Amino acid sequence: MRDELSGPARVAEPDEAISYEELALAARNHALPLEALRYDVTPVGMHYLLTHFDIPDIDPDSYVLTIGGRVRRPLRLDLAALRARERVTHRVTMECAGNGRALLQPRPVSQPWLTGAVGTAEWTGTPLAPLLREAGPATDAVDVVFTGADHGVERGVAQDYQRGLPVTEALREEMLLAYEMNGAALPPQHGAPVRLVAPGWYGMAHVKWLREITVLDEEFDGFQNTVAYRLRQDPDEPGEPVTRIEPRALVRPPGYPDFMSRARVVPPGRCVLDGRAWSGHAPVSRVEVTTDGGASWVEATLDAGDGPPWAWRRWWYEWHAPPGRHTLSARATDATGRTQPLAQPWNRGGFANNLVQRVDVFVTDTPAAPPASI
Repeated sequence: MRDELSGPARVAEPDEAISYEELALAARNHALPLEALRYDVTPVGMHYLLTHFDIPDIDPDSYVLTIGGRVRRPLRLDLAALRARERVTHRVTMECAGNGRALLQPRPVSQPWLTGAVGTAEWTGTPLAPLLREAGPATDAVDVVFTGADHGVERGVAQDYQRGLPVTEALREEMLLAYEMNGAALPPQHGAPVRLVAPGWYGMAHVKWLREITVLDEEFDGFQNTVAYRLRQDPDEPGEPVTRIEPRALVRPPGYPDFMSRARVVPPGRCVLDGRAWSGHAPVSRVEVTTDGGASWVEATLDAGDGPPWAWRRWWYEWHAPPGRHTLSARATDATGRTQPLAQPWNRGGFANNLVQRVDVFVTDTPAAPPASI
């Protein structure tokens, strides 16, 4: 039996409420306000944010990134050296692996995300692959470990935040060492002065405050790879690793909200529903919409597929909204055939939960009539 502290996260009891600790996490981190789905590029302050430990205090003037381990030529690069290299910008949709966790039953105890742990930014920096090739990974290289400057304790284990990627993934041309976000210097909370951006992967792989890259001749066995981010049904099983983003579509909630419940009020008649869809496996190829709680589905219109390959796509559908109560949802399918489930498979970490979103709306009798009760 795994040690209760160092093993996988626990699951809440059937009637267990959100704890003080979970509330503190929810207040410290933040989700995308769903009305921000109107933006192709998420404003920095609206982009989702998850910080595992503390935001470290790093002086950019003394910052150094090291590349070592199983390499022929270890490298040390300061921020000026990184900025002097090839400069590229990638638009990338990033999603937390725990997005939707709080909707699961029984509920895994951790950051209680609903549906907004996502955002799309334009990340500017220098490609990782040329630096790795310059360092010269040994022929027996297996994994590349990315170490952040943030340090803390998770489930009883003191650690620097570290994530490992297979060397073949680290050498993908789109992997980026980013020092800017949306055309400005990377903010402290998003990993300044340098972070990894790993297009297609869930957010846990995009290591912030990056200080060290280490090439190994074996699989990385650190906590975040072998304990934290695994798909498990039972705490004693090794589980499957969490890797690429599963397809998801979100509806930008129409109308206007009730303050507490966020239930939506919509005038009757023509209503253009829209939102965003993405996948880390392949481009989204289809989005379907339901306005009757899933009894029937119709295909929405997707914007042109010539945008950045790792960024979300806008979809829209024109709905004639009749008075009454309705539940809206959208589901995405990508080019590999992966699609969102209508019944979510459960795992005890609450990871990769891409169950279709449900948006409850109340359509009024007349355009000017306020609701008697939401």
